Amino acid sequence: MQLRADQLRQALARGLAPLYVVHGDEPLLAQEASDAIRQAARAAGYTERQVHHVAGAHVDWSGILGASAELSLFAQLQLIEIRIPSGKPGKDGSDALQRYAARLPDDTVTLVSLPKLDGSQLKSAWFGALDAAGVSVRVDPVDRRALPQWLAQRLAAQGQRVQDGEPGQHALAFFADRVEGNLLAAHQELAKLALLYPAGVLTAEQIEQAVLNVARYDVFKLGEAVLGGDAARALRMLDGLQAEGEAAVLVHWSLADDIRLLCRLQTALQGGRPMAMAMREQRVWGAKEKLVERLADRLRDAPLAPLLQGAHVCDGIVKGLRDPAWPGDPWQALRQLALLTIQALQPPPKARRDGAPAAPRLPLVLRG
Repeated sequence: MQLRADQLRQALARGLAPLYVVHGDEPLLAQEASDAIRQAARAAGYTERQVHHVAGAHVDWSGILGASAELSLFAQLQLIEIRIPSGKPGKDGSDALQRYAARLPDDTVTLVSLPKLDGSQLKSAWFGALDAAGVSVRVDPVDRRALPQWLAQRLAAQGQRVQDGEPGQHALAFFADRVEGNLLAAHQELAKLALLYPAGVLTAEQIEQAVLNVARYDVFKLGEAVLGGDAARALRMLDGLQAEGEAAVLVHWSLADDIRLLCRLQTALQGGRPMAMAMREQRVWGAKEKLVERLADRLRDAPLAPLLQGAHVCDGIVKGLRDPAWPGDPWQALRQLALLTIQALQPPPKARRDGAPAAPRLPLVLRG
């Protein structure tokens, strides 16, 4: 049985399963899911707890799984935790987990903690056996667009809320910008707001004064901002990546890879391929799939050839070359490439109502 993290508490209220698997790469949500399982187990009388870390090439699986048959003198129910940080139990571990799932011990709840799993791991025999024997909880990161609502829900849980209307929405957007990609920091900032202010309405000024800029930016999320046409977010992420010491070469690779993807999709669409088939052939999945799908109409005739040339020029700049038409600073060149990509993906300007052609968009050129 598979659940999302936000479905777990409701499922626990209906009763405990003999086995839980928590997998995902969002530390805060994975920790909260595991804590909820531990709390429910303690409330049901599972007072004995054993924790086993699986690390290294040589693991005594017989000792780990054999511990489940051992109860202390006074405890009648126990919680066994098996933590596999690599997500790769190995051949011996795979066999052991499958045997364990087939014969789950009585009077025991088992919690298996895993990182984010790829497609092959999710289809593996050991994961399939665990999933069939109990409940697997998938911990997904909070999408940037959903982050303000997530923050509002967390505020409500501690008896606070933002102002109604536009001021409140601006406050949540400000909050989200400051903690993007760092839910652990968001949790800390929410706790700080609970300590600083009483229950009730929080003003935008109170939030701005209390919340630090603790965003952690991911170079692979930059493409989502660019493909989504969010220039302000893309520039903010580039500033954050630069401040965090990210390599300009890696950032360029991410932008250029998306540009090459768009060119391949455009070629497929112009050749008569349906968008869904083209995306499947190019292995466009997840959040990027939704963003690219919205660009289907624009992609057919978007001016992408200049973007390829721009990516080539920018590649030279981040490696020390110069071009008189581009900024000499690598990060300024990356900003220009991101803005040019966003502009190329925008729909063409509409003609004015009086019949006159719309004013052409000015090229985005940064100097520095």
